[in-house]
Amino acid sequence: MSAVEEKLAELGLTLPDVVPPLAAYQPAVQSGVYVYTAGQLPMVDGKLPVTGKVGAEVTPEEARELARTCALNALAAVKSVVGDLDRIARVVKVVGFVASASDFTGQPAVLNGASELLGEVLGEKGVHARSAVGVAVLPLDAPVEVEVLVELTHA
Repeated sequence: MSAVEEKLAELGLTLPDVVPPLAAYQPAVQSGVYVYTAGQLPMVDGKLPVTGKVGAEVTPEEARELARTCALNALAAVKSVVGDLDRIARVVKVVGFVASASDFTGQPAVLNGASELLGEVLGEKGVHARSAVGVAVLPLDAPVEVEVLVELTHA
């Protein structure tokens, strides 16, 4: 087990199976020393635990937890490409989308769920740049979607 997966276990988390693509794309692609994930929905066992807009049907607190799930799914997608999460040199960028009620402006706090998970699991390697974007709707009526860009060690 990798050090990253040991840290996940310490946090009471398990790396899930990679979420199968919903359309014509790959969950993650490596280019040189970078791995780009596709947008990861907060799928758990093949289903969305909650659907709807944040600030309407979904509370910001629920959405923050869903963003954590998205980040965990992104780590699974990275592992599917590189085989060992210990090869992550750092998380470079996180982009998060929040399906938002028209008056909801707390997207950054929602995306903190993903950012904080990456920090808890990867330490300094998990510190990253980020964008938090409010959108009208996401695939399958998901409340949150997260994509991650990681840099790998050269090994």
